[in-house]
Amino acid sequence: MSTDRTTDATTDEQIRAGVIGVGSMGENHARIYAELPRVELAGVTDHDDGIARRVADEYGTEPIDLETLCERCDLVTVAVPTHAHYETVSTCLEAGVNVLVEKPIAETVEQGQKLAERAREAGLVLQVGHIERFNPAVQTVEELIDDLDVISIEAHRLGPPIDRTAPGNVVFDLMVHDVDVVGSILDEKPHSVAAMGSENGNYATATIEYDDAIATVTASRVTQKKVRTLTVTARECLVEVDYLEQSVLIHRDSYPEYLTDDGQSRYRHESVVERPRVDTGEPLRNELESFVEAVRAGTEPEVTAEDGIQALETVQLIDRLAMGPTDETDDEPPREPEVEA
Repeated sequence: MSTDRTTDATTDEQIRAGVIGVGSMGENHARIYAELPRVELAGVTDHDDGIARRVADEYGTEPIDLETLCERCDLVTVAVPTHAHYETVSTCLEAGVNVLVEKPIAETVEQGQKLAERAREAGLVLQVGHIERFNPAVQTVEELIDDLDVISIEAHRLGPPIDRTAPGNVVFDLMVHDVDVVGSILDEKPHSVAAMGSENGNYATATIEYDDAIATVTASRVTQKKVRTLTVTARECLVEVDYLEQSVLIHRDSYPEYLTDDGQSRYRHESVVERPRVDTGEPLRNELESFVEAVRAGTEPEVTAEDGIQALETVQLIDRLAMGPTDETDDEPPREPEVEA
């Protein structure tokens, strides 16, 4: 029998948090929960007991089983492999626990829709871990976008993985970040997609058409330079975002001209460049603070289950187009993602 704990967590009292799956990403969730004010890291769990004990010792909590964790916690992060998302999140929701599940929301769109419905029926917060929404540079662009008439968006997420042996392909592991950000900026669903890929799934590019704008997203593990950029072309200006530097540049009033000097012609191009203030910080901390506050207030999270479903649906289509014809179904499960951003 489910128990709605959202109301209990809306006060200023301490919120009890847990982490399910404490690999490299899950451990960072544990670290931040242990640091947040008015949040108690009540426990962690992992299929590897040794890892769970180490992380628990590091952050002043204890390793416990999933059932006990759900009994103790108001909210949890689910950072287990994608194939276990549906079962694990279902268990937490059934126990009345609010959930932040790392992307993708589930293996299939259908599973994601079932999880969203269960959360709604139970009155619980279900947030999807699309971390780039909480990059301060992206948040700055979100504040600007309502005043812009956007024509196109271009995103590049390039560079070899840290260990250079990441399995899976770049569509689910990398491109999904920018697909979600573009959807958030435009606040629309795409109505057509074209995509190509090469290098055994290590390079892909897609063109996504919306009602009034076109987005081009490229992801690569074979490019020998780490690049994380987003460019928004609007009628009023050009906005450049660097995810890594957490910086934003706005180019306005561009004036190209030819000048004659001592009988020689030269080309000059001038524009006004603005550097809006970006309050830099750790995106994951911003994400977890937002999740905790949504649980405390009982409000809709910044990245909803529906957002996660839309991103999954889009990258599944991109993957099929980029990787060529297959016999797989339209609701193909994603490859197992690595912790990449």
